[in-house]
Amino acid sequence: MCHLAGLTKVRDSRTNPVDYWRTNVSGTLAILQGLAGAHAGRVVLASTCAVYGAQAGQPISETAPVAPRSPYASSKLAADQAAADLATTGAIGAISLRAFNVAGALPGHIDRDTTRLVPRLLAVQQGQAPELVINGDGSAVRDFVHVTDMATAFSLALHACQPGTWRAYNVGSGHPSTVHDVITTTETVTGQPVPRRHTTAADEPATLLADSTRIRSELGWRPQKSALPEIIADAWCALTSE
Repeated sequence: MCHLAGLTKVRDSRTNPVDYWRTNVSGTLAILQGLAGAHAGRVVLASTCAVYGAQAGQPISETAPVAPRSPYASSKLAADQAAADLATTGAIGAISLRAFNVAGALPGHIDRDTTRLVPRLLAVQQGQAPELVINGDGSAVRDFVHVTDMATAFSLALHACQPGTWRAYNVGSGHPSTVHDVITTTETVTGQPVPRRHTTAADEPATLLADSTRIRSELGWRPQKSALPEIIADAWCALTSE
């Protein structure tokens, strides 16, 4: 089983922490309980790089200390730990995929969550919002991975999952992109400028960059479509071809 259900908004989680713990932890516990009764079920959890918090050392490997800075991140880490604890009993096999910034699209499968940077940018370019509001100076660094590469990671992980074991894998391209990089790439892809204004920086890590050595070496995963221009182009094409 691939478990992707959950609440995912960092800022919203600070306002509604109980909702995040109820959904992300209690929901995962219900799934784990069902799998345990199925005798050595397998589960791949959609986890997050947010469990690492702000790390001085970049890129971040799976051996980095976890330091969640929001109820969202804390709840996802708790779900990871619950899966790990159950796996040690031999009842299940579990893998947690710690996704970095997933973006891109396929025709008919479009991310419309405008709390995320790429969908928000493209909504501005389509005239659905007057401008892009940038938290801070636009220098924050993120690691973008194409949704199809993320799907491949899930497939590989599900096949590799073994009863009695739990493993965490970072899933990211390893390529740093600032907010300004994403904006300029979007302008190139869409052929039009992005109206923008700056506001106060959010309380979020300045840099989140994946060290994906483990998933590359153990599962043979390689990002095929995670160059930033391709991510933006695929998302824009999917939107404009509707």
